[in-house]
Amino acid sequence: MHQDDMSIITRSGIIGDAIIINQCDSNGYSEMRTPFGNAKMYSVTDRGLTKSRNLAISKSDADICLVCDDDEVFEHDYRRKILSAYKRLPDADVIIFKMKNFASPFKNKVMRLRFPKTLNVSSWQISFRRKSFVDNDIRFDELLGAGTGNGAEEELKLMCDCEKKGLKIYYVPSEIASVAQEQSTWFNGFDKQFFVNRGNTTRYILGLPLASLYALYYVIKKRKKYKSDISFIGALTSIFEGIFENKISKMRKNTNQ
Repeated sequence: MHQDDMSIITRSGIIGDAIIINQCDSNGYSEMRTPFGNAKMYSVTDRGLTKSRNLAISKSDADICLVCDDDEVFEHDYRRKILSAYKRLPDADVIIFKMKNFASPFKNKVMRLRFPKTLNVSSWQISFRRKSFVDNDIRFDELLGAGTGNGAEEELKLMCDCEKKGLKIYYVPSEIASVAQEQSTWFNGFDKQFFVNRGNTTRYILGLPLASLYALYYVIKKRKKYKSDISFIGALTSIFEGIFENKISKMRKNTNQ
C-alpha cells in the first residue's frame, strides 16, 4: 500500500514480470521495464487485501502466478525453483512453497495437499497456474482478509474452493522467500473479537459441523499462545459466538440476492 515508486521490485528481489496493486489515495497506472521483465503498477483507491489480489490476477497474462506481500524478500533463484517445480509436477494447478524464516508444518518432501492440511497454508506460499484459476472461476473471497473487518482465513477459503473444483494442490519444500511480517493489518492480539471472527470465518468456510470440531481443536492447540490475553473458557465461548452468529454467510447470501 501507498507505494511512491517501483522500488519494491528491487527491495523484494523480484525477477521476471510483476503486477503491483498499490492501494493508495489516487487512481493511476505506470509501467517499467526491468533487467528481468516488465513491471506494471495499478494505483487504486479501493481497499481490501483480497480485492487487490483478485485485481492482480485479472491484470496478469502469465502462465504461473505467485502471490506476494510487500514485506517479502525473495531468494535469488526463486524463479528457477518455481518453474522447475511446475515442470516436475505437470498436473499441479497450485504449488505451495516453503518460506525461509518460518517452520513448515509439512514433511520435508513433495506431497499432495488436501484438507485438513491446507489449514496450514499462508497466502505468501501460494503459486498457481492462472489458466486453472480462470477456467474454474477461482478467486480470493472478498468477504475475507485484511480490510473487510471479518478477519483472515482467505487462504483456507481459496484452498477449499480449489479442492471443490478438482484442482490439484502440492507442497514443494523449496525455500523461495523470507517474510518479515513486522506489522499485521488485521491481527490485534488474541482478544474476544479475534475468536469471534475466527468462529465466523470457519463457519462460513467449513459449515457448522466441521467448524465446531475445528473450534475445539483450535482453542486447545493454541492455548499457550492466547492464555495471557484471554481464558480458555473465554476463547471457547467467543469462537462459538462467532460460529452461531454466522454473519459472513449471511453477508454472502445478501450479496447473491
